[in-house]
Amino acid sequence: MNWVYILKCGDGSLYTGWTNDLEKRVRAHAAGRGAKYTRSRLPVELVYREALPDRGGAMRREAQIKRQTRSEKLTLIQEFTTHEKNGT
Repeated sequence: MNWVYILKCGDGSLYTGWTNDLEKRVRAHAAGRGAKYTRSRLPVELVYREALPDRGGAMRREAQIKRQTRSEKLTLIQEFTTHEKNGT
């Protein structure tokens, strides 16, 4: 399984990435061993995740999300959070 994810950084900014091991990647970001962008913006919090069946799909989805405005990303996160709380 491949994942696209969004982290909320300590400065309030959002970071989007993809991985095939979500838990390991989030731990790396949290420990300051993730992307250069997140290292100086700790702590980070996982606020969105989306499973995709293949690497290419994850990379395309990551690029699609990165092109979104901050407002669109916040809407995506809010919808994800609502679905998570409702178990849907």
